[in-house]
Amino acid sequence: MRILLFLATNLAIMIVASITLSLLGVGSTLQANGIDLDLGNLLVICGVFGMTGSLISLFISKWMAKRSTGTQIIETPRTADEKWLLDTVDELSREAGIKMPEVGIFPSSQSNAFATGWNKNDALVAVSQGLLSRFRPEEIRAVLAHEIGHVANGDMVTLALIQGVVNAFVMFFARIIGHTVDRVILKNEEGHGIGYFLTTIFAEVVLGILASIIVAWFSRKREYRADEMGARLASNHAMIGALQRLKAEQEIPSQMPDQLVAFGINGGLKQGLAQLFASHPPLDDRIDRLRHQI
Repeated sequence: MRILLFLATNLAIMIVASITLSLLGVGSTLQANGIDLDLGNLLVICGVFGMTGSLISLFISKWMAKRSTGTQIIETPRTADEKWLLDTVDELSREAGIKMPEVGIFPSSQSNAFATGWNKNDALVAVSQGLLSRFRPEEIRAVLAHEIGHVANGDMVTLALIQGVVNAFVMFFARIIGHTVDRVILKNEEGHGIGYFLTTIFAEVVLGILASIIVAWFSRKREYRADEMGARLASNHAMIGALQRLKAEQEIPSQMPDQLVAFGINGGLKQGLAQLFASHPPLDDRIDRLRHQI
């Protein structure tokens, strides 16, 4: 299912981007002489493809999240726990000044939760079965408040725009590098040879890795803000307690799709250089920051 969703998303990106470029009248990345880069056209093409991918992923984020995690939306509560969950999200969303999100539960033994959606008034908040079964009510409320914080702060839109801009510049500079190697080192003087394509692919990989550090840094900053919102809505003590409980369970690997990890309460444990690519700050840092606010 995830492979089909990935292919469908990329097909939609190609179709929308191609139509957009046609409407803008943007053609080749080379100038009329067939030798020099048309930087204006190249920037537009990279911008369209980079932003289109992020925006399509944002607009279908709820649909993809439900299918990739197996989240079951609570339409009519069947148990006391489900009713409490709906009532708690309703209360927190009203306090945060947003429309109540859809609420769901996904089958995972890991204690986690996530929020997604293309805007703060059309969102989804879901918690794992493991979290519901092991956390105390005040801790669950704090986790929900954290996720409501993501929604109220507009984190999904912000990170989608950041990712789109980063994607565009990775594509742009990778093609400039490929073109330079093709012309200066390989001495190709017409069109683009195999050297251009191989160098561009290699440059996109390297630049993409570096760019992911930038996106991860922004994600960690937004995580602190969601913790602060969670503390305001549910109390500082409850938010610290929830993070401490998550720390005690850190050895359980993440069971959520990569595209949802950035909006989860638990990002998993990262060590060494891997921390540069982590979507979440270390739990100890998050707890210390909240303690300093008491």
